[in-house]
Amino acid sequence: MTRFTRAELEAARDRPIPDVVAAGLRVLFCGINPGLMSAATGHHFARPGNRFWPVLHRSGFTPRLLRPAEQDELVSYGLGITNVVARPTARADELTPEEYREGGRALALKVAHWRPRWLAVVGVTAYRAAFDDRKAQVGPQERTIGATRVWVLPNPSGLNAHWTAETMAEEFARLRAAAEDG
Repeated sequence: MTRFTRAELEAARDRPIPDVVAAGLRVLFCGINPGLMSAATGHHFARPGNRFWPVLHRSGFTPRLLRPAEQDELVSYGLGITNVVARPTARADELTPEEYREGGRALALKVAHWRPRWLAVVGVTAYRAAFDDRKAQVGPQERTIGATRVWVLPNPSGLNAHWTAETMAEEFARLRAAAEDG
């Protein structure tokens, strides 16, 4: 993995990451926003301590562990990735409440356009802020965006100590089963 200097990571604040998306996906995963490592590499969930890729594999969404640089392969599995907020930051707490609300509105438009079967927001705090749903919990939501159902997943950041890779994989697998059922 490429090592970046602090200056190179800071310079990445101006580099949003393109979505990995196509029409009719089974699941569109939605991160909070790109971290600086992701912005520097151009790949979603690129920080080494992030558990997204291992959990995605352990839950059965992918037949093998993908590296962030292989993110475009997700579309062949009916999966995609976007973010609530496009602006890269070192930490999610750098985002403003208005950025979350505007991100929620923009995300709803993306979902309406691409029509995935499920939108999976990884991070309950981000979901609550983006969709003004203070009582949301991890799991399927009552909210839909058109015909797209919504599921909130735990944040795979290594900083989220409340969830282990195993318990996250179990929750991701619940979504996978629901996505396979239709």
